[in-house]
This record gives sequence, C-alpha cells and structure tokens, in this order.
Amino acid sequence: MTLRPITVVVTASGAPGTAALLRGLRENGEREVRLVGTDMSERSVGRHLCDAFHLVPSGADPGFADAIRAIVEREGAHCVLPQSSFDLEGLAEHRDSFPAPVLVSKPDAIFRSNDKAETYEFLHRLGLPAPAFRRVNGASEVDAAARELGYPDVPVCFKPVFSSGSRGFRILDPTVDRAHQLLNERPGSVAMRLEEAVELLPPEGGPDLLVMELATGGERTIDGIADGEQILLGHPKTREAMRAGLAMYFVTLEDDALMEVANRIVAELEIEHFFNIQLVGDYVIEINPRISTIVYQEDLNIPYLGVKRALGEISPEELIALRERVRPGRVALRYFDQLEWDD
Repeated sequence: MTLRPITVVVTASGAPGTAALLRGLRENGEREVRLVGTDMSERSVGRHLCDAFHLVPSGADPGFADAIRAIVEREGAHCVLPQSSFDLEGLAEHRDSFPAPVLVSKPDAIFRSNDKAETYEFLHRLGLPAPAFRRVNGASEVDAAARELGYPDVPVCFKPVFSSGSRGFRILDPTVDRAHQLLNERPGSVAMRLEEAVELLPPEGGPDLLVMELATGGERTIDGIADGEQILLGHPKTREAMRAGLAMYFVTLEDDALMEVANRIVAELEIEHFFNIQLVGDYVIEINPRISTIVYQEDLNIPYLGVKRALGEISPEELIALRERVRPGRVALRYFDQLEWDD
C-alpha cells in the first residue's frame, strides 16, 4: 500500500547531521516525503537539500515558535522535527498550539535535560552514575570548586549549565603543555590550567557554570524513540574519532545494562519522541531530548519511524517489535562533503 505524501519541517537544517537525516527521511521506501528546512542562517545546507527553505529567528528568540507555526501553516506540514537543543524550549512551550505534531517533549523534560545541574541532581537521586559537580558563578567560585574536587592533584572540567555540542566545555589540567598546544594542535584545544580560566572569567557574575569531576573512558550513547514512559525502539552505540567537538565514527552495541539506564532516565523525565543519552566511561554526562546522529539500516529507519509514530501511523507495540532488527556491529562513518553553485 502506498501511503499519502507528507511534508516535514526540519529545524536547524544547517546542523552537521542534516544531510544524513534528510536522506533518511526521503529514502524511506514507503512514500514521498517533502522536506522544509528552517535555519537562522541562509548559508544553511538545508537551503540546498530541502524542497523549501525559510529563514527564522534563533531558537532563543521569543518569536521563534510563532515563526515555525507560520511555516507549518503555509507549507501544509504534517509535523515538525527539531534538530537543535536551542530550538526545544520555545517549541515545547507552544507545542499544543501547533496545527501539526511537534516532535518535542513537554517543557519540564526540556528544562531538566538542558539544565545540567538539574540533570546531575536527579541522576544522583536515582542512584545512576554521574560526575560529582558544583554549580558556581564567577572566577572565585570556579577556583574554589575545582580545588574541592581535587585540583591540582587530578584534572577537573567545567562547562556552562546550558550548552550544546561541547560549547564552553574545558578541561582544567595542571600538566597541560601550552607550548605543545601552540605549536602542534589546532586552535580551540579544550585543555587549560585553572589559573588561565580564572584569569578569563569575571570575578563574579556571568553565566552559571558546572565544575565537575572529569569523566574518563570510552564514549557511548543510547539513541531512540520514547513515549514518555519507556523506550519503544533504540540501541546503544560507541561515539569515537572526535573532530571539532563532533563524533565522526559510531558502532552499534548490544548492551542491556545501558538500555536499562536509558529507560530509567526516559521514565523519570517523561521524554517523548527522539532522545540521545551520552556516557563517558560509566558516567551519564548528557541527556538530549532530540534527534542526534543515527546509525541507519536498510530495514530500520529510526527518524522515519519516529515521524510515523508522531502521525499515529505506527503503534508502540509495532515499534517494540522492531527492536529485533537492530544489528550490533553496524558502523557509521561521518565525513565532510561540499556543494557548489553559481550565486
């Protein structure tokens, strides 16, 4: 049976995962999918890869949700798929007023996921592994918190309470070789000494920061689709070969313990639609209630299945039955590509 064509609005269509996501939605094997990209920059790749494209304000702008709603109405879209953490809060607050489903969790789930201090507090309360941390403000509190957590005997790290894609993340390491960084590494190294960070930060005020125990070990994530109570379909994967703060190589895993951790988090936060939970070593360090990098299979197209679920075309039981299709050892390699045109 051929299904009706649908139109999907994809926000932040300049994000690194856009090309693969758009291709996955198009190559679903069931129906035509018309794609409408939005972004705050006209240099977004979505402008060239989508069937239609619209400039919108930033996700933090009070008018963002209204702009997306107007696009949904103008394009006759059947759902909205947000890609960026910065788009989630505004969409979540207004999701019930949209004429089509918005694949985003409720506002409380978004707040508790995006606020990393809130995240770590409830992880500790649930007895799940998470870094020791201090919520601080200003250089003097950063200095004191780092020393409470063991600096300079051990490295620690810090980042803004709200951040995305490694923005603002720094490792505080007393042994860092600054001359080696200067001469041999690309600009933007994440390691520095505490004294350098304190010098750069305002003595008081500024954004709230988390000073944290430094998690070490391999990186793994759990990705999937949830219904506010449980994971319907998903799997763990490795996260490797970092470049510019982005993972470039993934291998799917079979790990029931990781799925149980993710299921407890999904239930606690009542996450709906897509999610991504990231671990370093044994510690949960990030919860992203949105779609992230997907490992595609010819018989398991998670983004498209998530859209079908939002449209009521597939049941929770049917998604659960597809778990057996996940193939451990499936590899995804990300790489850079480019487009050319006469302007």
